[in-house]
Amino acid sequence: MPLFPLETRRSFDSLSEQEILALAVIAEEEDARIYGAFATRLAGTYPGSAALFEAMADEENEHRRRLLDLYIERFGPRLVPIRREDVRGFLQRRPLWLSRTLSLEAVRQQVWEMEEGAYRFYMEAAKRSSDAALRKLLGDLAAQERKHADAADRIDAEVLGPEGRQAEGQEKHRQFLLTYVQPGLAGLMDGSVSTLAPVFAAAFATGDTHQTFLVGLAAAVGAGISMGFTEAASDDGKLTGRGSPLKRGLAAGIMTAVGGLGHALPYLIADFTLATGIAIFIVLIELWAIAFIQNRYMQTPFWRAVLQVVLGGSLVFAAGILIGNA
Repeated sequence: MPLFPLETRRSFDSLSEQEILALAVIAEEEDARIYGAFATRLAGTYPGSAALFEAMADEENEHRRRLLDLYIERFGPRLVPIRREDVRGFLQRRPLWLSRTLSLEAVRQQVWEMEEGAYRFYMEAAKRSSDAALRKLLGDLAAQERKHADAADRIDAEVLGPEGRQAEGQEKHRQFLLTYVQPGLAGLMDGSVSTLAPVFAAAFATGDTHQTFLVGLAAAVGAGISMGFTEAASDDGKLTGRGSPLKRGLAAGIMTAVGGLGHALPYLIADFTLATGIAIFIVLIELWAIAFIQNRYMQTPFWRAVLQVVLGGSLVFAAGILIGNA
């Protein structure tokens, strides 16, 4: 991953009022479709939650209508072709609503992230608007999106019970996921998998534990610095609510370095065979830990996570050995 990736997206501060209004229309359309999909998928198991999502989809469509009416009045019938993906600072959403399995806990986290992001978007947009009518509309929508975020804590409360609702509904828990777990998991995956090839290529090419350790140390530290800077520069957290760029960058950078150092440290042992055996064992632990974290915090089915991580790790590991023996 490049240390300073080429940024092709627009900054939020560079958007005109026309572009902000068009972006809001398109964002509300997407959110309405997502809530409608949630309602359809959950109707059989959680009818109460499905009804809530239907109502939320209707509200998002009403927001879209109000925004579109104002847009047409000010700028005419043609929307500016702009999407969330075109603007720096928006969180790239996982297509959770397309998953085969859809847990209630995962849905609640997604709802909170969506509505928190929408609230922050409208608040920032309102600050930048000089038009009184537009500023009022954006402020009103921000207040309504804030109420929607609270709906994440009301979803099937009778199913989760007071204790489960309290534990999962805390904003602190959700903020922890956004600020630390998600960047840290990305870093751990990058550090654990991407450094496999250079470490084991060096090991089998040289048969020298000291040289292999130096290669692994350099790869881990270099990857950690790269991931840390990349995560910190990805967005400032104002629109996404993901928290401090410094905290996210440290989480991603440290976990990347940890993931790479795990299977490099055994090569401090002088015995090549013993060091390699321990390193391989640690790789298995790292891959299993990644699958566990994906299942625990990202609601990825455990065996699917295991298959993805182990398959990818095995291919990189094999590439390292083949290159080292070439």
